[in-house]
Amino acid sequence: MSRSESRIIVALDFPAEEPALQLVEQLTPERCRLKVGKEMFTRLGPGFVRELSGRGFDVFLDLKFHDIPNTVAAACRAAADLGVWMINVHASGGPRMMEAAREVLAQQPERPLLIGVTILTSLAQADLEAIGYAGSPQDNVLRLARLAEAAGLDGVVCSPQETQALRAAVQPGFRLVTPGVRPLWAATGDQKRVATPADALRNGADYLVIGRPVTAAADPLEKLDLIQQELAAVP
Repeated sequence: MSRSESRIIVALDFPAEEPALQLVEQLTPERCRLKVGKEMFTRLGPGFVRELSGRGFDVFLDLKFHDIPNTVAAACRAAADLGVWMINVHASGGPRMMEAAREVLAQQPERPLLIGVTILTSLAQADLEAIGYAGSPQDNVLRLARLAEAAGLDGVVCSPQETQALRAAVQPGFRLVTPGVRPLWAATGDQKRVATPADALRNGADYLVIGRPVTAAADPLEKLDLIQQELAAVP
C-alpha cells in the first residue's frame, strides 16, 4: 500500500495538531513519509492518522506494541484499519506475540508492513546493564532481529550503528528502519547511537526516521532538501 519512493520518514513529534499540520502542508507524499508516535496519537487519536493518510502520505504508526499475543494482534488489526503503511511491535515481546501480529495482518486486504523494535537508540551499554540485558547493544540488536525475522516480520527498527552488521546477518528483503539519524549540522539530542543520513544509507538502511533536524528547523523544507541531496550523492 506504499505510495512513496522516499527513504525519509519525518517524525511528527509535536505537542498539538496545528504545528504538525502547518509542517505537513509544506510537504508532499513524494518527498517523504510521516511517522506518528505515542504523543500525537494519544493527543489526537485515530482521526489524525486518517487525516494524514487521506492526504496521500504513507504513515508509519509508531506505537511499539508490547503485550500478550491476543492484545497485540487486536491492536495491529485496529491499526491496519486506519490505512497505515507501517506499524511496529517490540521484538522483546517474543516469538508468539510477533507471530500473532503477523497472522492477523495477513488477513487484511491491504497489509501494512510489520516491523520489530530491537534496542531503543536512547539506550547505551550502561542502560542495558541496568535493566539486566547481557551483552552489548549490537549483540542484543542482532539477537532480537533474528528473532523478528524468524517470526516472519518485514524488518526491524535499529540504530544506524547496527545496520551494517544487521544487513550482513539477515535476508536481503528484510527492511531496516533507522532512527537516530542526525546530519552533521544537527544536534544529537537524546539519541546515543547516531549516524549521518549518508552513512546510514551506505551501511544498509532502507528508511531513515528524522525528526528534530527537520521539524525544529526555522526552514524545514531547506533542511529536508539538504538531507535529500546528501542521500542522492550516495552511490
